[in-house]
Amino acid sequence: MKLNVPLLVLIGVVISLLIISCAREGEKSSKKATQKQNKSKNVLSKSGSGIQNTAPEDLQNDTAVEVMDEKDMLINGKLKRYFSLKEFQSVLGKPDSTQLLSDIEPCTSIFQEPDGSVHPEARYVYKNGSRFECSQEKVAIDQVNFSHGDFIIFRKQRLNRHTTLATLKKLFPNAIKHVGVMDVAGEGALQVIKLREDKDNITDGHINVFLKFGKLYLLQWWFPC
Repeated sequence: MKLNVPLLVLIGVVISLLIISCAREGEKSSKKATQKQNKSKNVLSKSGSGIQNTAPEDLQNDTAVEVMDEKDMLINGKLKRYFSLKEFQSVLGKPDSTQLLSDIEPCTSIFQEPDGSVHPEARYVYKNGSRFECSQEKVAIDQVNFSHGDFIIFRKQRLNRHTTLATLKKLFPNAIKHVGVMDVAGEGALQVIKLREDKDNITDGHINVFLKFGKLYLLQWWFPC
């Protein structure tokens, strides 16, 4: 049976359309799979911190998630989040090491000026595994490592390396419902709880509370680039 040219052309067009349609469906399926994978991982890196953020990103405006206000906590029972270099030396002693921010070039800085500039002598100060930012004699806590004895007094509750997930659940029952996992450089996968910084959600940042082997390990103030 002979087929005329127009019919052959029509058949060719139909076959081409079917191939394109299948290819598009394949792309959509692949894209959905990738989105699903990314949603489960939700990796947002913070330059210089060594930490990759995989906490659920939809909690920023969830007012049910508890607030860990810096006004309600004291580091080692004595220091608020912001203090002077003199107070640092008085309470914590001599730093273990320091590093200029200009050498690291993190995407954000606690003492960053409105125009985005940072003092050329601004630096990270390290003590007992915890990290502080220092600029012109002013100091702020960036992240607290609990493994070497540092602790936090939060609303009269002492939080340290012995604090369990069960204890944190009493303080942050709603946030615990969304406990996730993060990949931390040099540490591997750690459990993480994401808390709000203020009750009005004015800040774009949040607080990450990490657990290792079921115990409190690290607390980090996180702010997007």
